[in-house]
Amino acid sequence: MGDGAVDDNGDQLVTPWNLSISSGHNLLRDPHHNKGLAFTERERDAHYLHGLLPPTVSTQELQEKKVMHLLRQYEVPLHRYIAMIDLQERNERLFYKILVDHVEELLPVVYTPTVGEACQKFGSIFRRPQGLYISLKDKGQVLDVLRNWPERFIQVIVVTDGERILGLGDLGCQGMGIPVGKLSLYSALGGVRPSACLPITIDVGTNNEKLLNDEFYIGLKQNRARGEEYAELLEEFMTAVKRNYGEKILVQFEDFANHNAFELLKKYRDTHLVFNDDIQGTASVVLAGLLSALKLLGGTLSDHTFLFLGAGEAGTGIAELIALQISKMTDVNVEEARKKIWLVDSKGLVVDSRKESLQHFKLPWAHDHEPINNLLDAVKEIKPTVLIGTSGVGRQFTQEVVEAMASNNEKPLIMALSNPTSQAECTAEEAYTWSQGRAIFASGSPFAPVTYEDKVFVPGQANNAYIFPGFGLGLIMCGTTRVHDDLLLAASEGLASQVTDENFAKGIIYPPFSCIRKISAHIAASVADKAYELGLASLLPRPDDLVKFAESCMYSPTYPNYR
Repeated sequence: MGDGAVDDNGDQLVTPWNLSISSGHNLLRDPHHNKGLAFTERERDAHYLHGLLPPTVSTQELQEKKVMHLLRQYEVPLHRYIAMIDLQERNERLFYKILVDHVEELLPVVYTPTVGEACQKFGSIFRRPQGLYISLKDKGQVLDVLRNWPERFIQVIVVTDGERILGLGDLGCQGMGIPVGKLSLYSALGGVRPSACLPITIDVGTNNEKLLNDEFYIGLKQNRARGEEYAELLEEFMTAVKRNYGEKILVQFEDFANHNAFELLKKYRDTHLVFNDDIQGTASVVLAGLLSALKLLGGTLSDHTFLFLGAGEAGTGIAELIALQISKMTDVNVEEARKKIWLVDSKGLVVDSRKESLQHFKLPWAHDHEPINNLLDAVKEIKPTVLIGTSGVGRQFTQEVVEAMASNNEKPLIMALSNPTSQAECTAEEAYTWSQGRAIFASGSPFAPVTYEDKVFVPGQANNAYIFPGFGLGLIMCGTTRVHDDLLLAASEGLASQVTDENFAKGIIYPPFSCIRKISAHIAASVADKAYELGLASLLPRPDDLVKFAESCMYSPTYPNYR
């Protein structure tokens, strides 16, 4: 740089030189390689660290104990979230080691429900950018923006446009907390290397007035782009992703509004390796719960009648996968299988007399029946054995609704899936109490065990984190090029197979999260097996033992030894 270089304001310009040699001060500032006090004497000698660290040499286990002790001091979940993100930016391996070893305690911190609050306050707690921000300003240059990301070898992208974050609505650019959180689970639970994960937020504006008037809002201060302008930016993005990272890059759509979610999945499922966790991941984890619940309920899937409250992307996605599974198991066509499944939306039961005004994705569920305008009457009329809530609106499973389910069924299966906890259709305690302890209950967000008449009930959590990390690993490890619905069924069966008799004895229809890495390896093997069977896998020859192969592909967060 010449000495005389100045900018428009007459200020001296300085070139930000940085020599990337991972030693000394740089090594301690590099989250991928930093071990803090766990650098050994030999490593401190070799990498010029003496004097930059206190003299004691720690272990990763001791560091983990210290961090957990600190985290437990925080009363407010958001403070724990911020502490975890700080750790991730300082010492990546320690972050993942802690998340793997304490998954049941920390999953609600790094993901739902706390991540929802983090997104709402993202502008205020924003410190260092995580992930890649692509906005309308970048139109025509999306490929260049992708190339600004420092890592070249990317296997998974999680992308959102922030329009429908959990049950919290349009959070615009602040939705970045979701892709960041999802990808930390890909690494912790599914073993995908952190450096191969890329969180992306596409900022097309927001219609959230509160954010538009917030001085700390980090996104574009304009209303959302729609129609052609939106479609063109997404098309440029999808083309650039494939061009930059190749055919086998997995793109997971996350928290898009209903109309865009269905449209994008339909548009790109035949040309890209795409997956929508809200539609397909939710469906797969719920189907897994239903398959394992059959051990408690008796009968086959086709013997049951399903009623959904909520006919958006989650509800219709689950319904479609159930119909597909029934059709596969009974040899009836999918249209016939759909007749076992009923949907209630904000206007009442979805029936054929409403066809003129229904959105396209609800049409397959418009069966022949008199109109019913509320959930309670629908439960009394349809007499479902399974009640599933995906409405995004809390407290909809009232005492009368649960009592009606209990009067029709010996063991009513009630799934209150809306997130976060405040939006759950009912609580675990309500489900067990109102059904006199007969309900089998699962929810989207975690609930503590419930004691009813001296018996302890452990609610299941139909958490997508059971499915998507293992599902993604399965696709990646065998080089799958497209997602087929049969792969989702395989993932459900893989998860259901991990529920033990001991779990069933407690009324639990999902396996404990403490063995999530083992579960993910089994799901990955199940998905890869089906991909090979369908001719979708490109890694040849096929490994003999897919579970062992999955385990060998998994990233380990324990510290390596440096030369």
